[in-house]
This record gives sequence, C-alpha cells and structure tokens, in this order.
Amino acid sequence: MKRVTGILICILFCVQLQSKELLSPNKNLKLNFELHNGIPCYNLTYKDKPVIKDSRLGFILNDNKNLINNFSIKNSSYGNFDETWQPVWGEVKEIRNNYNELLVSLIQENTSIVMNIRFRLFNDGLGFRYEFPEQEKLHHFIVKDEKTEFAMTGDHTAFWIPGDYDTQEYDYTTSKLSEIRKLMASAITSNASQTQFSETGVQTALMMKTVEGLSLNIHEAALIDYSCMHLDLDDSDFVFECHLTPDAIGNMAYMQTPGKTPWRTVIVSDKAADVLMSHITLNLNEPCKIEDTSWIKPIKYVGVWWEMINGMRTWSYSDLSAVRIGETDFSKVKPSGKHAANNKRVKEYIDFASANNFDAILVEGWNIGWEDWFDHFKDHVFDFVTPYPDFDVEKLNAYAKEKGVELIMHHETSGSVRNYERYIDTAYAFMNKYGYHAVKSGYVGNIIPSGEHHSGQWMVNHYLYALKKAADYKIMVNGHEAVRPTGLCRTYPNLIGNESARGTEYESMGGIHPDHTTILPFTRLIGGPMDYTPGLLETDISKMNPNNNSQVSSTVCRQLALYVTLFSPLQMAADLPENYERFKDAFRFIVDVPVNWDDTKVLEAEPGDFITYARKQKDADNWYVGRTNDETGRTSEISFYFLDDNKKYLATIYFDTESTDYKTNPQAYSIRKFIVTNKSRLKQYCAPGGGYAISIKPVKKNDNIKGISKL
Repeated sequence: MKRVTGILICILFCVQLQSKELLSPNKNLKLNFELHNGIPCYNLTYKDKPVIKDSRLGFILNDNKNLINNFSIKNSSYGNFDETWQPVWGEVKEIRNNYNELLVSLIQENTSIVMNIRFRLFNDGLGFRYEFPEQEKLHHFIVKDEKTEFAMTGDHTAFWIPGDYDTQEYDYTTSKLSEIRKLMASAITSNASQTQFSETGVQTALMMKTVEGLSLNIHEAALIDYSCMHLDLDDSDFVFECHLTPDAIGNMAYMQTPGKTPWRTVIVSDKAADVLMSHITLNLNEPCKIEDTSWIKPIKYVGVWWEMINGMRTWSYSDLSAVRIGETDFSKVKPSGKHAANNKRVKEYIDFASANNFDAILVEGWNIGWEDWFDHFKDHVFDFVTPYPDFDVEKLNAYAKEKGVELIMHHETSGSVRNYERYIDTAYAFMNKYGYHAVKSGYVGNIIPSGEHHSGQWMVNHYLYALKKAADYKIMVNGHEAVRPTGLCRTYPNLIGNESARGTEYESMGGIHPDHTTILPFTRLIGGPMDYTPGLLETDISKMNPNNNSQVSSTVCRQLALYVTLFSPLQMAADLPENYERFKDAFRFIVDVPVNWDDTKVLEAEPGDFITYARKQKDADNWYVGRTNDETGRTSEISFYFLDDNKKYLATIYFDTESTDYKTNPQAYSIRKFIVTNKSRLKQYCAPGGGYAISIKPVKKNDNIKGISKL
C-alpha cells in the first residue's frame, strides 16, 4: 500500500512539474501551460470560461529540425510588474502597465536546445513570446514555419481581411469562421493586388465575437527583426495557426541567439468597448528610446494630394516619360499643365493652412521621377532631392515659415528599397536644410529586390532602419504601404502615423463600405494610429473630376466624426480648400478638433455597426465626441458623465437630419448648440452611413449663452 501511494505521489509530482498556471492581477484570466507528451501547449480562460482551448507552440527549423516535441521543463519563474508611464502623444495622458508573468524554460531532450516562453497576463488579455538564450546547441537558425496555435471555442463571428503579404487595403468582411473559406474568393477579387496566401488566411489584428457576446482580439506586438504574422484557419475545428510572411526563397525568418520573437497577443473582454481601451500592444513594447522628444509634435495638416487621387491633376510634371534621373532636361520638356505641386498652388494651400491654424501642408509630386515611374515602374526612379522646375523648395519653405506653417516632405520609394536606402541620408539632410520636420514615405508596388514582401522580415528591418535614421535627423515619419503597426510608436514616437489599411483614397475608386470605419478601431488601430485622411465634405467626386463618377460613402457629419473615432496624432483635412470654403460651418469642427488627448472614453461600440468616442483635449478642458454608423440608420444614446461636476459646457452638435442618407442625400446636416452638464443625456438619430460630431467647451464667465437650451 505504501509503495502504491508513493507511485501516485510521484505521478502527481511529475505532472505538476510539467504544468504551470498564471492568473491576471484581477484573477479574471487564467493561463495554463502544460507539456502534452513533450509538446508545449497553453490554454486561456476568462471568468472560468474557456477562451483559447489547448493550443500547441513551437517551430519547424531548417535542416529538418523541429522545436515542437520532446521537451521537458528545465525551470520556471514567476514575477509581477506595475507601473504608470506617460506617452509622448496619445489617447490618454497616462497608461498603466500591470501584469503577472510566467517564464518557462524548456529543454529539448534529443537536441539539448533550450527554448523559453515568456507569458504576461494583464487584466484584459495575454501576451507571450519565444526567447532563445545564447547556447552551444543553437546559434544561427532559419524558421521554416512557426506553429503557434490559437484554438477557438466555437464558430465565432469574425471581422477579417485576407492574409495578403503585400497590402492591408481591403474592405472588411464580417462572417462566421466557418464561412471564411467560401467568402475569401470574393474578398480577393475585389482587390487589385497580386495576392499570395492560403484560402483561409487572415490578417491580424483579428476581431471576433463569441455567441455568448465575448470579445476577442488576436494580434502581435513589438514586431522587430521578424516576419509579420498572419493566421491560417483550420475550419474543421476552428484552430488558427500562425503563418509568417515568407521571403524570396520561402523562408519565414532568420534568427540568432540570443534572440526573441514578437509578442503574440489575445485581448479578452465582456464588452467590445473595452477592447478599444486596451493598452496591451503598447505595454508589450519597450519604453521610448529617444532621449529628447521635444521635437516630436502632433500635426493637423492639409495637402496637395486629393486632387491627384481623384484625377483632377497629376503628380508628374510632363506627360512624357523621363529617361533616367539626371538625364532629362526639363527645360526642353513641355509641361502637361496638370501638375499639382507647383508654386502657385502650393502657396494657395499655405495661405489656407495659415488662415485656419493648421500646422503643415503635405506636398506630393514635387520631385522628378513620376513620369518614369507611372510609365514603366523602373528601378531607381527617385532621388528624393531634385524638384520639378515649377516647385521652388527654398522659396516655398521660406513662405510657409513666414506664414507660421511647415511643409511635409513626401518620399515615394516605388518599392525600390535599396535605392531609398542609398539616398536616405542625403534625403534627410535635404529636409533638415529646408526646414522639413516630417515625411510621408510610400512603398507602392512590388518590393525590389524581387520576391520580398511588404510584410516580410527584410522589409520589417528596413522600416525600422528608416525610422531610426529619421530620429537621428529629428524627423517624424508617416509610413504608407508599410507593415501594419504593432505598438512600436511607444519605443520610437517619431513614428507619428501609418496607413496600412484601406483609407480615404478609396472613396475616389468606387467608395468604401460604411461599416469599414466602425471596424478599423477594433483591428488596424489596435497596433497604433492610422493616417486615414478624413474630412471629405464634397461627396460627389464628379464635381471635381467629370471623368470620375465615384461617390464618397459617407455623410458630411460622419466625415467630421472620424477625427475623433479614428485616432491619430497626424490628422489630415483631405478635401480641397475650395470645398471647405463652401461648407464653412461644418469645416469649423475640423478646424477646432485637436489631435492629441489627455483622456478617452468609449461611449458605445459594436464592431461593424457603430462606435462613439469621447476625448478630452490635451492640456485643456474641452471634450470632443464622434459617432460613426454603418449602412443602417440608428439612434445613439449617450451620457455626458465624463464631464466635471458642477460645471456647465457649451456643446455644438453637428448631426444628420431625418432626410440624410449616405447614398441619396449625404450633404444634409444641421448644427445646434446646447448647454450640458455631466447629468445631461443625448438621444441622436444617425443616418445610414452617417453619424455626428460634438465639440464641448466649458462656459466662461463672459460667454453669452442667453437663449441656448439646456440638454
């Protein structure tokens, strides 16, 4: 009997050694890590309900090696962390970083390779990554496949786009997981890019809702020196497996010890609104590495951009093809007459920006090479320092400075990355010389060298190289067509914006589905701010370009609301100055709304349906509210509980009328003023494709509020 008892104790002790448990600080989330016959596995529960079922972890390496099985636990340790830090810019003034941690060190018995897995459990989710310490049995190695799994508990509703290696510029599809396979073909067909991914591959951040109403979000954080993660779905049992972006010869990642992967993240909440307020992605990135951040300043800007996007004017100076940089004498080339980035037009934008207190003006198409690029997509088409003859860099920057605004540089690389890297010091020095403090970089087209992808490790390393180099020159970067953000703006806050999703430009290419901007905060913006370029008040594109019959899929008020619902410290007023002159009362909100915040509240939120934010202006007592709606008309009901006690505010509400409709009557809107307190409530109709915007400012002693109704 004693011998049997001893055996049982030994078995229980051995099982205990091969399993570990971790609780979140509030104990709502529980992580279980186990070795199942030597295979690393984890699962996650929320309030005792399964969220992630048993899911395997590991890698396939080169030379037919694997890091999947034959593991035992070498040792483990627990820790906890709690701090509050202040971002250089952001949605809130302070961010709490509070988690419990489990570090499991595994050794593979047949190879003696050590692989560590670090788990961090926050009150709102999980982050984990692989770490490879320096060791005798593993030095340089190639990842052929990462086998990380996320096993779902059922056929959830998902908000997804295809796992394309080269673009995120898709409209979102809302479907059950079981429907992804059959819907993927139409999602691919609607996009013009050359796609390479499986028929069940989707991008992160992936937002899901369970039948029980639980909100889940899968993404990654701190993507550095590694390939971007996509998710392949096994729809027979609803298990997602990590699928990395391959390089030109099919390898997924190159690593050396000591080294680590990005974090894999799972956000969990009872309410969709709480997902939007999670700071897991930022907290899993390293603190700011830029010692002096005084030069990093949020920007609201206008730009010589929309008139080229909608086809009114061109980026190129001439209709003729330039042969090579330095070989074309533009004095002998007849101008097309449609070049937008000319001295007269740019001065008009400078005057408009100055008159309306905008910070800067983006100018695209200022430099030679656009003819060659559009005609042939040749290599080495831009040198980033040579202007067209009708663009005087020195005089325009001096004129802008005189008017109290700046110009924003544009570097379109055309995907020719080595060419950009050859010129990058020269280009940034050129910016310093002429007073540019921010650059919009673009990577349109296939990546050169051929075979590399926008989301691969090679390009991930390039983006970081360009960002660090920009910091050396005190330049802020707005990256377009780059890999989707993973919170790196905490470490390098000069990454002031990214595109990396379907943005406003698509309104000139047939329109964007109205639910798109109710999904983006749950997906693309989980990783960082987006340069969505909102603010189109003229919704009929044909009035600007008779050859373009596109219609903006939005009401005027919804365009205003986007400045609040789609956070960015870099916000553009995308429409033409002459259009804003026609809508001066609505344009007032765009002029007033700030781009940096001390506090943020999510008042209503359901992905794919509607979203309502309230944000408090940085270093001020003003609040701004924005609501965007999908294609269904709805009534929004909100409370102003976030306002200070015993204080009156003047609320200016820009709202849809009963007749407003994004298809048939998009420019119908009304404006009213009310006196509000933190006891006030608002019930407001939102038209199909519509919404509302509110500016809320404290009533001052000398303000004339006679006749203004209380809400």
